[in-house]
Amino acid sequence: MRRRSLDRILSVTGLVLAVVLAVGGILLMWGGNFAHSTVTNELTGQKISFSADPASLPPELAQYAGMAVTDGTGAKAYSDLIGVHVAGVADGKTYSEVSEEWIAGGRTDDALAGARTTLFMGETLRGMLLNAYAFWTIGTVALVAAWVLLGLSVVMLILTIMGFAHLRRTTEADAVFVPAA
Repeated sequence: MRRRSLDRILSVTGLVLAVVLAVGGILLMWGGNFAHSTVTNELTGQKISFSADPASLPPELAQYAGMAVTDGTGAKAYSDLIGVHVAGVADGKTYSEVSEEWIAGGRTDDALAGARTTLFMGETLRGMLLNAYAFWTIGTVALVAAWVLLGLSVVMLILTIMGFAHLRRTTEADAVFVPAA
C-alpha cells in the first residue's frame, strides 16, 4: 500500500469521525439543556420552597432553608423532607399498608381515612419530585458526555488536519512498508 493512500484513508476517516463526534456532542448538549430547562420551568411554576427557619428542617436539610426548589438537587432534598413527614403520619406505615387496614376495617375509621389521604398525597408528591431529580441527573450526565464528545471531536479534528498535512508531504512513490531485500 502506498503512503499517500493510507494517509488519505486515515485522514478522511478522521474527518468523518470528528464530524460524528461533534454532532453527537451537539445532540447531547441539546438533550441535557432540554432536561434541565424543563425541570427548572416545571419546578419554578410549582413555587415550592423550604421553610425559612433552619430549625424547622432536619439537620441534613437545614442548608436549604428559605430556598425555592428550582432544580433536581432541590427536588431530591424536598422529597427527602416529605419522606420525613410521611414517615410520621402513621407510625412509619406506607399508603398501601394504611389503605389495606382501612379497607379491612370496613372503611369507617376517619383517622385511618385521613392518614390514608395524607400518605397518598405525600408519597405521590415525593415520587414526582424524585422523577424531576432523575431527569435532572440524566440531563447532567448528557451535558458531561456532550463536553467529552466535543473535546474528542476537537482532538480528532487536529489529528485529521495533521494527517492531511502529512498527505501533502508524501509522494506517490512512498510506500508504507518497504519489503526486506
